Amino acid sequence: MKPTCVEITVTLDQAETDFSNLVHQASAGQPITITQHGRALARLIAIEPSPHPRIGAMKGKWVIPEDFDAPLPEDTLNAFERRSCCPT
Repeated sequence: MKPTCVEITVTLDQAETDFSNLVHQASAGQPITITQHGRALARLIAIEPSPHPRIGAMKGKWVIPEDFDAPLPEDTLNAFERRSCCPT
């Protein structure tokens, strides 16, 4: 469970002046709200890591057979197309 942080609120002028520091704080888990004239404009928050493995994560771990794209046997085609084994 993540520790809860008190959200920091800064004005747009403060954010422009100290943007790099605010981004570092947000990436560390500190939520930051940017306001102008007392109204919230934007929020800086950390991007959560993806729970799913990235495409290509299994590169080199699979062997693709030479006949991968060869025509399928008739019985396999029939099963995919839900044809009966005997034409009528």
